[in-house]
Formats: sequence, C-alpha cells, structure tokens
Amino acid sequence: MAQSPFNIGPNVKLLMKDTFFLAGGILSAAFGLESFLLPNQFIDGGATGISLLMAEVYEIPLYVLIILVNIPFIFLGYKVIGRQFTIKTSLAIIGLALVLVTLDFPEVTQDKLLVAVFGGFFLGAGIGLSIRGGGVLDGTEILAIYLSRKLGTTIGDIIILINILVFLAAAYLLSVESALYSMLTYLAASKTLDFVIEGIEEYTGVTIISDSSEELREMITNVLGRGVTIYQAKGGYGKNGVHNEYDVLFTVITRLEIRKLNIEISKIDPKAFVVMSKINDTRGGMIKKRTIK
Repeated sequence: MAQSPFNIGPNVKLLMKDTFFLAGGILSAAFGLESFLLPNQFIDGGATGISLLMAEVYEIPLYVLIILVNIPFIFLGYKVIGRQFTIKTSLAIIGLALVLVTLDFPEVTQDKLLVAVFGGFFLGAGIGLSIRGGGVLDGTEILAIYLSRKLGTTIGDIIILINILVFLAAAYLLSVESALYSMLTYLAASKTLDFVIEGIEEYTGVTIISDSSEELREMITNVLGRGVTIYQAKGGYGKNGVHNEYDVLFTVITRLEIRKLNIEISKIDPKAFVVMSKINDTRGGMIKKRTIK
C-alpha cells in the first residue's frame, strides 16, 4: 500500500513537539520577565536571577545578559549532557533574547505580592516548558549536575547554594526587601516548574506483598484497570529458619487512585505489606487508565 504524502514520521513529530514546547517556554518566560519582574526590580534564582541582578545594577539590557551569562553553561552542557541538548538550549536562549528585544509586553501590576507570585509562575512555566522541549532557559542546573559529579553532592544542594549567593547579592546590591520578595518569586517559579514537568497526574509506584497475590492482581486489573508486574520473590529467614516464597506485585497508579487502592487491598488482605513511592515520569504500559466494562 502506497504511503500517504501527509504521513508524518516520528522524528518530525518529535521535532514539532519540541519546537512547540520551546516556543511556549520562551513566550511565557519573556512575559514573566517584562510584565512582572523587570519593571519592579525583582529577580529569580539561578542564571536568570544573575542576569536580572546585573541588569538592575549595571543598566545593561537584559537580552544581552541572558545570552552572556548563559554562554559558560551552554559550553558546559555540551560536555556534560550532549550536542543535541546544547543546540536546543542555545536556540532557546537566543530566542528568549530576541523576544525580549522585539516584543513589548505591558506591565501588568505593581503590587509586590502579585509580581512575586505571578512573575515566578510565568518564568517557572517557561523554564519547565523549555525542559520538556529538550533544552533549558536557565543554565544553573547544568552547573549543578557538573558540580554534583565532581564534588559528590546532590544537585539540589548545589542549586540551593547558588541561589543563596544570588539572593545575598540581591540583598546587598538592591535591598533586603527586594531579596525577600525575590525568594518568593523563586519559590513560585520552582513549584510551577515542577508542575509543568511532572504534570497534574503524579504517578505512584506501588509494591504489594501478600498471600492473596492472585486476588489482588485481579482487583488491580479489573477494578482499577491497571497493569501489574509480578516478581517471584523469596523472603529472608524467618523465626523457624525457613525461606518464604511469594509473588510480589508492582503497579503504577495516579495519586487520585491511592485511596481507592488502599480500600480494595484492605477488603482482600488487611495485613498486606504495601510500599508506595513517587514516580516522576512513565513511558508505555497500561499507564493511561482503560475503560472497565
């Protein structure tokens, strides 16, 4: 059968998807910067915060600083992550600079609390969308990944340390009040970023050990409509020096289904051993709930 000329290959679809996320991220970040943060002398954490701080102190255009501050992070990203990531990050940062210099966003409000919250919201959404598109608008996390490998610390610790230095500089160069509001901006941005990346459906991995594993498997499949992975396991030595062999069930559900799962488990085996852990992302399998008839 002849292939339709309108069929789009998976690589083209992925490129279109990444372009959509990067473009949306650029516009959202630019709106947050020009309509909220920049007119009110608020900053954020990371490379964006450094750019905003330098723009306020030295009166250098923000679009110039966005590029200059991120150049070292871009080169580091090529070494730490790879070529494709570096290309997308470079295009995203240059695109943000071009939007800042060509589009004029109106100032929305001068209320400091609203500026901190919504400025952080739009900036965080922009950074999150750019990450979903395969790049970044803020190179701080690249540095954090690199230093964590060299120093043996966590990425979160490095990011916190960088932001402490940025906010201390803001308190000294601007004012303590601006630094405190900027910390609120950073919190709003980081929470929004997490939401954009992880989505509203945070997944939870559930491991269940029970003597009624077959009944629990049927319940998860038929009642919840989820797939189940079964592991053959053997317990440690008990009091009588005997290994116990059993099936371990593993499934992935959304946080909205946790209560329902617990209720159903208690009906079948109240003494079942259940371990739940947060999952940031999933691919394939019966993750999206199917209809149960």
